Amino acid sequence: MKKEIQLDQNGKRKFGIRDKLAYAAGDLGCNMSFSLKGTVQTFWLVYMMMETGLFSILLLIVQAWDAINDPLIGSLIDSDKRKYKLGKYKTYILIGAIGLLVGGAAVFLPFPGADTWVKAVLFILGYIIWDAAYTMANVPYGTMLNIVTEDNEERASLSVFRSIGGAVGGMLPGIVLPMLIWQKVTYDGTFGFLDGIEIPENAKDKFLPENIKINPETGLEYAHGDAVLSPLTGTQLEVLKGDMVFWAALIMGIIGFVFFILMIKNITIRGNEYAQLNQEGGEKVNLFKSFGTFMKNRPAVGCTIAAMGMFLGMQSATTANTIMFATHFGNAGMSGIVQMVGFLPMFIFMPLATKLVKKYGKKEIASIGSIAGLVGGAILCLFPLFPKDVQLIVYMIGLVFFGLGMGFYNCVSWAMMGDAIDYQEWKFGKREESVVYALHSFFRKLAQGVGPAAVIAIMGTSLIGYESALGTIGQSAETAAALCWLVAGLYMFSAICQFVGVALIYNIDKKTLATMKEELAVRRAAEAPAVEEA
Repeated sequence: MKKEIQLDQNGKRKFGIRDKLAYAAGDLGCNMSFSLKGTVQTFWLVYMMMETGLFSILLLIVQAWDAINDPLIGSLIDSDKRKYKLGKYKTYILIGAIGLLVGGAAVFLPFPGADTWVKAVLFILGYIIWDAAYTMANVPYGTMLNIVTEDNEERASLSVFRSIGGAVGGMLPGIVLPMLIWQKVTYDGTFGFLDGIEIPENAKDKFLPENIKINPETGLEYAHGDAVLSPLTGTQLEVLKGDMVFWAALIMGIIGFVFFILMIKNITIRGNEYAQLNQEGGEKVNLFKSFGTFMKNRPAVGCTIAAMGMFLGMQSATTANTIMFATHFGNAGMSGIVQMVGFLPMFIFMPLATKLVKKYGKKEIASIGSIAGLVGGAILCLFPLFPKDVQLIVYMIGLVFFGLGMGFYNCVSWAMMGDAIDYQEWKFGKREESVVYALHSFFRKLAQGVGPAAVIAIMGTSLIGYESALGTIGQSAETAAALCWLVAGLYMFSAICQFVGVALIYNIDKKTLATMKEELAVRRAAEAPAVEEA
């Protein structure tokens, strides 16, 4: 016998685990694509050998558009009055999901021998298509949280499940992808892996045929199948398989699309998708006015600073981190597994998140986590000082504490942003869900552009000494060591921004949240049209 569906007072299916799993599936779909951001930088820097200065400029160009198109699409969605069969938000998400399937692979077209201007055009076009599709899917997806349910605890649980979906969607590619796209160099008698690599003059003698055949550890000639060690750093050489990156991105796009469809089919929108339209005498969305109001929205600014810090620090470290593992530890394929250590505390915290939020409050939990993140950042800043044989252990200990801080914040971050949207209505009398979320996304993406561009530019300076033409083969031991300090500093910066954003600026504590919800409920009840008696 088919189980009877329980309906709420408005005739919609009651909120439950189906909605939570569906919402988690949505962020899993988003992150199957978003998790490729770091790989984009590595692919174009290591495989396509784009010069660091040029690539940093191209990153700024595409991310500037990335940041601008978020509020534009957000205002487009807010202003759209058309009725769709799937509903407004689900329709936009479906369009974006289809675009991600194509655009996610387009940015990884493998033509390393192309002219520089051709590479630049391919990168910009591929990235713009990919990014526009991501925005089309992600802005309505994030906004949807507030209209799936209005209950504070149910929103918190949606935020937790979003974090679960996002973590799984980011972790699977993060762990598996490095194993697939990096190949350790073994001796085949030819040293063909050096083709196209421009060895600098001061290191050419070390790469002469009579020298490269000698194992620097044993002093003996390599036998067929032996691991080839760098004559500069002593670590095993690794090369990036660019063709494999393209196919992996295409497969990840297909997987992400499937999860988007699962979300669309299984989540129920209980609120009004058009509630934010024409609330004040039919006025249209004024993007500049909304921007000014957003900057006065203290909790939204706090959430945004924490998120920007995460991208300026942790996400910007992705490329430097991967190259550090390839050149310093000689194991880029293992970088994903090590990064998983940073996710583990979040999975431990997730089952407790809803209960802890109910007891202590979202701001309170995130603030405690930010302190753990600072401890992790401090430990990570110390790992380069240790002997090389214990550096990886210290690095992972730091990641555990850092991951604990990020885990606390990530589990409640979207619910905190949902409360910030309510705060906008509470303080300023107008609800602009998509615009507020899109402006939050604007600054996040601005950080995503500025951060990696700045890090790549720094890598190309004498401070780090990374040379694009050498890939990961010919980097010096000094460059490999400098990358360790760069990665450590980026993590610490990320932890500091998170602490400032959630602990010092975000101001919706548990008591304030209760007052806000109560006053909004009274205000909405007073504004609701009276029901005429029969």
